[in-house]
Amino acid sequence: MRREISKNPLTLIVDTNKFNGTNYNDWLINLTIVLDFENQGYVLDKPLPTALPEGSSPEKRLMFNKWLEDNRKVRSIILASMTNEIQKQYYRLDDVPLIMLRMKEVYAVPDRHIRYAAIKAFFGTKMAEGSSMQSHGVKMLSLVEKLKDMKAGFENNTYIDVILQSLPPSYNPFIVNYNRTDLRSLFMS
Repeated sequence: MRREISKNPLTLIVDTNKFNGTNYNDWLINLTIVLDFENQGYVLDKPLPTALPEGSSPEKRLMFNKWLEDNRKVRSIILASMTNEIQKQYYRLDDVPLIMLRMKEVYAVPDRHIRYAAIKAFFGTKMAEGSSMQSHGVKMLSLVEKLKDMKAGFENNTYIDVILQSLPPSYNPFIVNYNRTDLRSLFMS
């Protein structure tokens, strides 16, 4: 029987989607989800505080100790969510922001590459004749959302036109009807 270390069920996300050197951007999203749930996301980019000066207030001492504890926990989650080979590269580092900076320098995929891949997938996706319209629609809408999140700069009409062009010939009557009527106003609201 496996013993659960954390009470957070979301840690299963990073446990089952370990960082392997090729999935940095997806891994970082999953890690951020888990840490946001734990209210520890600030540790990823907030620098390690220096030692407290003598006579610091109890509140400052409490904040300092909380940051150290959260840094230790986040470091453990990060290391546990890596393959063993990659763990060895970062195990000796204690400062989470430093770990994240070094990982980003080595493994992060540039946003331009991600944007290009998303645009290519969006414009290249075609629904096969006889396949599920629902699954095709979900796929296309998820690509639209991804492109909007990346601020790809397309107008809603462009998204709609590309989705319509991705449909097989059996949908031509629907497309003609769509273009003749004022259905665009329904989809653009």
